Amino acid sequence: MQEFKVKNQSPELIIELSGEIDSGNADEFYEEFVKNYQTPSNVVFECGKVEFIDSTTLGVFVKILKRIRSDGYSMKITGLIPRLKKLFVICSLDTIMEIA
Repeated sequence: MQEFKVKNQSPELIIELSGEIDSGNADEFYEEFVKNYQTPSNVVFECGKVEFIDSTTLGVFVKILKRIRSDGYSMKITGLIPRLKKLFVICSLDTIMEIA
């Protein structure tokens, strides 16, 4: 189960995520993003309350990044617990997106 909460929409879109994001709800996660990304801007995902993600979720983050970059903006992921941050590093995603 995951929770998607928009904290701010201007000047950048800040989205707080929590719970587990996996193949069972990754499509829902992407759809929620698209619904809230009506005006292109920089996007920050606050992930301090995310407990689990899988490879499907990593793919969704890459898909979101491509969309944001095609609009000329950036994406940042903040607050990952060390175990999840390590997953991003192992997959070299820290080289294409900002992980803070």
